Amino acid sequence: MKRALSIEPEATSTEQALKKARAEAEAEHMAGKAEATDSAFKVALNANQRWASELQNHDSSFFPTSAKGQAPSILWLGCSDSRLPETTILGLQPGDVFSHRNIANIVSPTDISVLSVIEFAVFHLKVKHILVCGHTSCGGVAATLANGNLGVLDIWLQPMRALREKHAAELEKLEGNEKATFLTRLNVHCSVGVLRGIPTVIEAMQERGMTVHGLIYHLDSGKLEEVDCDEPEDIRKTREAVFARK
Repeated sequence: MKRALSIEPEATSTEQALKKARAEAEAEHMAGKAEATDSAFKVALNANQRWASELQNHDSSFFPTSAKGQAPSILWLGCSDSRLPETTILGLQPGDVFSHRNIANIVSPTDISVLSVIEFAVFHLKVKHILVCGHTSCGGVAATLANGNLGVLDIWLQPMRALREKHAAELEKLEGNEKATFLTRLNVHCSVGVLRGIPTVIEAMQERGMTVHGLIYHLDSGKLEEVDCDEPEDIRKTREAVFARK
């Protein structure tokens, strides 16, 4: 059964200011596309200055409050794709989301980088939700389905290629985008499974009700879809029993 997410914020004047600043920054970005490539950095800096000034003028306490510390309720584990800015997608504000992004949103039990982020977010920041988010038209998924030589990316994509081989019979029955969608879901489901096997995550789920969710972001609509990542009851009980004996 899918669980409802309770992460939608109420509209605030600060949020409205952020949206306005983002819109202005986007307009500047689009205008900057017509300029020479070497001006892109200056365009970004100028957009930042306007964004900061706009927000400061609208809410003078925002930045001083932000500088005192963070208390995000969400850990976002997503893809590095430039079209997936997590705070914007969720309609939230700076300070609301702790995040980690990599190629194809892979959560590997051997990746010290993602494990460190998870440990800090769960144990120290006490986040309430972990969101693993894949997306449509993912380059990492496309590369996994292909057989080209990608250098170091071949190593990074190995967990997803293992999924491809494991589910080869199912993938063979699909065509075109259906294969990519299927593998994207498998990857999210697998990453959620890895998370639910991490002791710190298990403890937080048991002791304070932290939840782990799988999502897919649809680039053609801008909307998030929750992936059914419920696990069989016997597997959940076995995992929790093993953890309890430690």
